[in-house]
Amino acid sequence: MAGVRNIVVLTGAGISAESGVATFRGPDGLWEGHRVEDVATPEAFARNPALVQRFYDERRAALARVEPNAAHRALARLDADWPGELLIVTQNVDDLHERGGARRLLHMHGELRSAWCLRCNARVRWDGPLRDGPPCPACGVAGRLRPDIVWFGEMPYGMERIEDAMRPADLFISIGTSGAVYPAAGLVQTARWAGARTLELNLEPSAGSYMFDECRMGRAGELVPAWVDELLA
Repeated sequence: MAGVRNIVVLTGAGISAESGVATFRGPDGLWEGHRVEDVATPEAFARNPALVQRFYDERRAALARVEPNAAHRALARLDADWPGELLIVTQNVDDLHERGGARRLLHMHGELRSAWCLRCNARVRWDGPLRDGPPCPACGVAGRLRPDIVWFGEMPYGMERIEDAMRPADLFISIGTSGAVYPAAGLVQTARWAGARTLELNLEPSAGSYMFDECRMGRAGELVPAWVDELLA
């Protein structure tokens, strides 16, 4: 694409669904059998920490059964080969972008393989369960680690960095997102105000499809590699 130098990519659940990661919405979504209020709010954690820890322990353990797909690998190739500025902002809490090879990456909703200590405020790499109240590797206090996940009512991570990347962006691309969760859903508007071209790649039109300059519908594993090939050609 002529004139494109600085790119911001937003990814959502649709890009990981093709790897077998269940989405939070839909008939087979992760919320099935759980109310959002029971597993994804600070109040839920205060009320029933065992339930919340078990829910995220299961999600964390499931990562061992999935692998990056062609869309993750294509974005990693873009990351490696793109000479301009690039930031991949993901709403996903899995680690498939990293395992696919992406490095210029920001997890705005946190990460399953990270734990946050409420005693010392440290964030530490974590692969095992949290439900038994293990000690924090940083301060040694037991029972104060929680999933390093942005719950409803909490502020997403890295908003200042995202805003800094959006201001000079020439192209904003949204991949596999519902367009229903803010502030991520509002990034297309920010991109338009900044004068960037906007492109949506999605399995079906999102709630914000009408705001994009171009929309391409189909599987991320097919659309994203084709788009990266086009961009790098």
